[in-house]
Formats: sequence, C-alpha cells, structure tokens
Amino acid sequence: MSVHDDLTSVQRCLDDLQRSVRRLEQQMGTGLEMRRVRADADHLRESLALLREAAGPSPRRPTGPGPAVSASDGLPDLVTVSDTPYDSSLWTDSDDEGLGAHHGPSH
Repeated sequence: MSVHDDLTSVQRCLDDLQRSVRRLEQQMGTGLEMRRVRADADHLRESLALLREAAGPSPRRPTGPGPAVSASDGLPDLVTVSDTPYDSSLWTDSDDEGLGAHHGPSH
C-alpha cells in the first residue's frame, strides 16, 4: 500500500469514528466526557489533514480493472461516452463472447 492509500484508509476510519461519536452523543448527551471524546476525534481529523498536506498531492492512477479513482475524494472519474455508433469495421474479426467462434463467409 502506498502512503496515500494508507491515509485514505485512516480517513475512512476517522469518518466512521465521527459517525459513532455523533450517535453516542445523541444517546448519552453532551457531558464533559462526551465533549472530550468529540474533541479528541476532531484533533485526529486535524492531524490527519496535516499529514495529507505533508505527503503532497497523490498520484492519480487506475486502481485495477475499474475506472481511475481520484485520490482527493476517492470517487471514480467520470468518462463521457458518445452516443454515436462505433465503426462496425472495428468488430469484423472479433468473436461474440459466449456464442462461439464465427469465422469465414459461411457463418
């Protein structure tokens, strides 16, 4: 895993922590102990933001067989696909998956 992958993983954990702290706060109220827990969670988020800045911009790279993912928000990049039909000559010597091979003029 790269540093940026690790930072993204930590960010997700902190997001989960923040949600859990909010739910806990709704159940237990905003007493001194709860305020301390919330403040600690906020400090962790601020510290992670500083670490991200120190790590510099993350490289954009494909994550495997899926679309490229922007490291800044973790969402896939959108790709516009034209509605115009493809040139059918691109497919003249290809096989339809699952239908078997169709080669030559007799098929």
